[in-house]
Amino acid sequence: MIETTLDERCVATVTVNNPGQRNALGNAGKRELAEAIERVSASPGLRVVVLTGAGDKSFIGGANVKEMAGFVRHEASEGPALTHRVCEAIRRVPVPVIARINGWCLGAGLEIAASCDMRAAADTARFGMPEVLFGLPSGMEACLLPQLIGWGKTRELVFTGRHIDCAEAMACHLVERVAPPEGLDAAVEDWAGAILKAGPDAIRAQKELIRDWEQMSLADAVQQGIRAVAAAHGSDEAKRLMDAFVERRR
Repeated sequence: MIETTLDERCVATVTVNNPGQRNALGNAGKRELAEAIERVSASPGLRVVVLTGAGDKSFIGGANVKEMAGFVRHEASEGPALTHRVCEAIRRVPVPVIARINGWCLGAGLEIAASCDMRAAADTARFGMPEVLFGLPSGMEACLLPQLIGWGKTRELVFTGRHIDCAEAMACHLVERVAPPEGLDAAVEDWAGAILKAGPDAIRAQKELIRDWEQMSLADAVQQGIRAVAAAHGSDEAKRLMDAFVERRR
C-alpha cells in the first residue's frame, strides 16, 4: 500500500497507493506509512521527501470510516494514536517534507498534510475535517491548523465538517502553492530543486531550528537562532558556499 523511492539526488518519494478507496488509511495503512517514513528518514544523504497519493483523485482521503465503525471503545484509541505516529514521523524527518496534494485531502489526510513543511496542491484538490459528521471531534494534529490558517478558519472547518476548494485553501494559507494537475510535479520539483541548491547541513539545521521555534517563546527562539547560526558559521559547508559566492561576485 505504501511505496517509496529514492532517486540519485537523494530525493525520496513516499506514495499512499490505495486509489480505489481515495487513498484512505486504515490502522494497518497508518502503521505502514509511519514505518516507511521512519525508514526513509534514516536514508544516508537524504535531501528532500515528497509525500503524495497514487492516482489523480486523492492525496489521502482520511481514515477508513468502515473500519472505524466496527471499533468498540477500548479499540478506538489505536487509530488516533497511529495518526499521531504518522504525523510525528513526518515532523521528525531531518529534511523538508513536501506534501504533493493531488486531490481529496480530508481528516487524517489534512492532519498529515499540515505536518509537512510545505504544501503544493492541484487546483482540483479539496480539503476538509469531516469528523464531526461521523460523531467524532477532530483531534491529533488538527491542533497544527491554527498556526497555518488561524483560529477562526480552524473553527469553521472542525465545527462544520464542510469541504473547501483549492482557491479557498490558498487564500487562508492552508497551502503555499497551487498548480493545474498537469503542472503539480513541476511545482514540487521547483521547490525540491531550490532546496538541493542549498547547503545540506544548513537545511538540516534549519529544519531542527523550526521545530525548536514551535516550542519556544519569541525570546528563547531568537537566542536559539543565534546559537544555530554561530555553530554553522565555521563549518566547511558555510566556508565553501560563501567563498563560491564571493568568487562569482568578483
